[in-house]
Amino acid sequence: MTGLANLRLGVVGGGGWLGKAIVQCLLDSGTITPDRLYLSSRRPRAGLFPGATWTHDNQLLVDNSDIVLVSVRPGDFAAMEVATQGKLVISVMAGVSFARIQAQLHSDRIIRALPNAAAEVARSHTPWVATPACTDNDRIAAQTVFEACGKADELTQERQVDYLAAISGTGPAFPALLADALRRHAIAHDIPAEVARRAVNTLLVGTGRLVEAQDRCPADVVDEFIAYQGMLTAALETMKADGFDDIVGKGIEAALKKANTLS
Repeated sequence: MTGLANLRLGVVGGGGWLGKAIVQCLLDSGTITPDRLYLSSRRPRAGLFPGATWTHDNQLLVDNSDIVLVSVRPGDFAAMEVATQGKLVISVMAGVSFARIQAQLHSDRIIRALPNAAAEVARSHTPWVATPACTDNDRIAAQTVFEACGKADELTQERQVDYLAAISGTGPAFPALLADALRRHAIAHDIPAEVARRAVNTLLVGTGRLVEAQDRCPADVVDEFIAYQGMLTAALETMKADGFDDIVGKGIEAALKKANTLS
């Protein structure tokens, strides 16, 4: 068996932004058909994903699924009490450990994964890790789900996924922070606000496409611009000398500390 084959997928939180994005990617890629989707949501979702089955009963969802994907806020997980009866559970909740999921959902076949907001456009990077009880077919199923959303990498340790939550898990946040600093600096130097916004947004889009096309290490790109000895050399060397790496590192550490309080 490969991929999802004829398996039925249940998505708890299928109406939330991430659950909805994952389901849309699976459908758009032809990875699954609507009739094999069982979705739950706290609010009515009439008209969303025609052909899929919607319910407010998470246990009913589990009973009618071969794989259960849990996409709820970490703080809401405590209220989720279902018996998965050893089925494969895929969690996309940040900071919720294997041990807690196993105790609460009654399965030792668990995969923890962290897609990011770019799943909405099938450009997420999803790191994931599996418990020892997961089979090869379980791993293939997980990789299939997350490759539909972009790129995916299996890791060997739970803490590695927790760490990447503060990097790839942030989606557009870090690039957007830099872009906004550029935008505000441009406005302060008499560039019209709309022109500044369009300039930095286009910079982000163009950078993303170049990175995707060239697949180069970011360090190589920076070194290339520094070696060119142009105007960007001065900018990059000044930012590095003023502690750019340290500032980013402090932000990541703060995110990791916060993640421990979310659930």
